[in-house]
Amino acid sequence: MDADTVQVTVNGKIYEYPAGVSYREITADFQPRYENDIVLVIADGKLRELHKRCRKNCQLEMITTAEQAGKKAYERSMTLLMLKAVYDVAGKERVDRVRVEFSMQEGLYCTMKGEQGPTIEFLEQVEERMRRLCQEDIPIMKRSVGTDEAIRLFREHGMMDKVRLFHYRRGSKVNIYSIGGFEDYYYGYMVASTGYLKYFALHQYKDGFVLQLTSKDNPREPAPFHPYEKLFAVNQRSTKWGDMLGIDTVGALNDKITKENIHELVLVQEALQEKEIADIARMIYEQKEKRVVLIAGPSSSGKTTFSHRLSVQLKTLGLKPHPIPVDDYFVDRDKTPLDAYGQHDFECLEAIDVRLFNKDMLDLLAGERVQLPTYNFVTGKREYKEENNLQIGEKDILVIEGIHCLNEELTRYLPKENKFKIYISALTTLNVDEHNRIPTTDGRLIRRMVRDARTRGTNARATIARWASVRRGEEKNIFPYQEEADVMFNSALIYELAVLKQYAEPALFSISKEEPEYMEAKRLLKFLDYFVGVSSESVPINSILREFIGGGCFHQ
Repeated sequence: MDADTVQVTVNGKIYEYPAGVSYREITADFQPRYENDIVLVIADGKLRELHKRCRKNCQLEMITTAEQAGKKAYERSMTLLMLKAVYDVAGKERVDRVRVEFSMQEGLYCTMKGEQGPTIEFLEQVEERMRRLCQEDIPIMKRSVGTDEAIRLFREHGMMDKVRLFHYRRGSKVNIYSIGGFEDYYYGYMVASTGYLKYFALHQYKDGFVLQLTSKDNPREPAPFHPYEKLFAVNQRSTKWGDMLGIDTVGALNDKITKENIHELVLVQEALQEKEIADIARMIYEQKEKRVVLIAGPSSSGKTTFSHRLSVQLKTLGLKPHPIPVDDYFVDRDKTPLDAYGQHDFECLEAIDVRLFNKDMLDLLAGERVQLPTYNFVTGKREYKEENNLQIGEKDILVIEGIHCLNEELTRYLPKENKFKIYISALTTLNVDEHNRIPTTDGRLIRRMVRDARTRGTNARATIARWASVRRGEEKNIFPYQEEADVMFNSALIYELAVLKQYAEPALFSISKEEPEYMEAKRLLKFLDYFVGVSSESVPINSILREFIGGGCFHQ
């Protein structure tokens, strides 16, 4: 091999390139073989942006927009493009700020403040500008500056959310991205140029607008815009809670932790949740025919604690609730169906003994005494204990929680008029800054990692390895039914990641560089580094957070 060349191995085959060739030049040769756009690469186990150069022999893996890392890079880059176009069309003097609030299915809900509002006409002009910038294929530039310089720069730009964020940054450098001179900070990698950003749409919605992106199933066109009204309402309500508390970004939370009384924040947030739980209990009480409360939500939403807290509130109204986890009706592990990847599919409905579940619930409603099972997650088998005998009367109410509870197939034999459905999820509305959204899935993954290590003997590496399967199950079995709920509840706590940090970091550091989960562990560690840690001492024993960190009154 010539000293001026490098050998690049892709799918076991060696290719030769000039030393110093950019990954973008290499991926251009391979793009015709891929259905979706290659936007990043993994070089010798490390994620790399395409503007980086290959200076030594390496193993190369292509990352397209169909994969999670590529999809996130596309989303971040689209946000930068959208902001550039907004300020190009409106002018900086007419826009005080643009804020990415939260995700809406395959899009991002954004709001604007200033003289210019998100009118249909304005959004059409912004979308036209975005498409023109895309056609021009402008490089997305990246430069690294010192933290102090970044603070000075963003103070000049009036982006005080980033000034607060970088005040707590331990690293000495900050990566700044720009399109045509418009600069911003982004948490994570970006695509190489605007030419990659072809698939999007803007939709006016409520008081803001939605930047509609592609779906995982079809990364080559914007997903259809079908807003979920109930989910939007609970997201917006939670965002207003954060604004009311003066905490909308990680920097603002860190200010609260270091300069004010974090204990008061914890109590106020917990009180807000308790009030909402009490309101839901009142709704159930006032509908006398409701005998079965069904609580569903994705993994690590806090369904178990919520069911117990709801039960406490129902008791204050004179009812006798009985929390029943659907997980106790898992079939024995050796009978659990396998997914397409050959792994146990605990998220599918067939993992539940639906026939036995319906029989037991109908028998209870008929006033019969029933011995309920308990699932042993260590042995993977159902167990029966004498103390689990139950018989209910007129004022008794069943409070059932599980991921399938909104799916009519789970409760197919139970009378519809007896059911009250609740959807619960940890919908993170706290963001890194005004333009960097914290994915709800990250919050839930960290919750699950901490809980599994404590209660199920599962290390962080195994939790991360299973997460893709968990997510596939949620998309198939939970999210399609969420709008059928009578009420939605957001279990995310605005302070929780500052507490979870101390539990998650040691678990993530235990994952070695040789393991395939290392890249995700490194990403999560970088994310947690934004937070100032908080002791768990102030967390009440009935908090949903206790379901994950331990020490709660409803759990071991």
